[in-house]
Amino acid sequence: MHKPVDFSPKALAEWYAGELLGRVLPFWMAHSPDLEWGGYFSCLDQQGKVYDTDKFVWLQARQVWTFSMLYNRLDARKEWLQMARLGADFLRSHAMDAQGDFYFALDRQGRPLVQPYNIFANCFAALAFHEYALASGEEGYLSLARQTFNRIWARKDHPKGPYEKSTGQRPLKGFALPMILANLMLEMGDLLPAQQTRSVVAHCIREVMEVFYDADSGLIHEYVLPNGQWPDTFKGRLINPGHGIEALWFIMDLAWTQNDQQLLRLAVQRSLDLLRYGWDPTYGGIFYFLDAKGAPPEQLEWDQKLWWVHLETLVALAKAYRYTRRPEVWAAYQQVHLYTWQHFPDAQDGEWWGYLNRRGEVLLPLKGGKWKGCYHLPRALFECWKVFEALARESSTRPA
Repeated sequence: MHKPVDFSPKALAEWYAGELLGRVLPFWMAHSPDLEWGGYFSCLDQQGKVYDTDKFVWLQARQVWTFSMLYNRLDARKEWLQMARLGADFLRSHAMDAQGDFYFALDRQGRPLVQPYNIFANCFAALAFHEYALASGEEGYLSLARQTFNRIWARKDHPKGPYEKSTGQRPLKGFALPMILANLMLEMGDLLPAQQTRSVVAHCIREVMEVFYDADSGLIHEYVLPNGQWPDTFKGRLINPGHGIEALWFIMDLAWTQNDQQLLRLAVQRSLDLLRYGWDPTYGGIFYFLDAKGAPPEQLEWDQKLWWVHLETLVALAKAYRYTRRPEVWAAYQQVHLYTWQHFPDAQDGEWWGYLNRRGEVLLPLKGGKWKGCYHLPRALFECWKVFEALARESSTRPA
């Protein structure tokens, strides 16, 4: 069992730091760099052996951001900057089409395999270039980050453009884009003109807290019609608890920076509501997908337990507790912590399993693939480490 001996902030901070620096980053440093062609391998088996050499732009960009962020915010280690440069240069050279959009997948050498149908490749490229520019001091990457964000904003109402498969008869918009835009504003809002940043932040808050939120059920839906209603269909009823909770910790951070206590309290409460709805009462853990009306979900993997869902929930609850000190938040954190640390870390080879079945057994013996890379785990470990470090510091200076 992987868990700290106690739940004191100091012990938790040390535990998260040890896992990040001792067992997670070394795995990616050792196995992911492609020193011949640039970029990173993400399809890694349990021991780190490469089992597919294609490069998925989401994961390339996320890894650039991760190592740049750690260089900027934790320790200016030369090897972390070198790792970030390996991916940043690869993306700049190979990943962008003539319109400034980013392909979804490349082969090992960087030749495009999948068209830029997915706007989230742009989103993560913007994050990567911005953070890498701060680490490297290379102004060209800062300009590229700004250019990429402006392209995202221009596409936001029709994110798939010519690659849209639907007929337009049921014009749904998705929750994922305002969610990631909130993250972009937290990370790179200072890069944009102040008025633009304020406008985008207001848009994100409204979308997450009003447009996609159902006040009757207390749930955040994944899709909504332009009139604000949810069709009684698979997509219209779709709930992804982890997605909603991740977005809500972005909103918590935005509320904290704006000193908006009402928004902060709402985001915390809605995180608890989503966790309550998504928790598996039989085997523990958080379901991947659910139906708002309790009907069978479309996704056959609905009852799997995924690494990122639990990690983002830990971040949300850790932040929520620091911001509010509510006992029910702390109880929820401990519940999710125990499940997560008992089931996901690989004690033998380092890093974490990504996909468990409903009972909590390992479903796929991999550490990386088409969707899992060097991002959610190191980011969550870093965020929780710093939250508990701050809590330990605050508790030591509080009068008795």
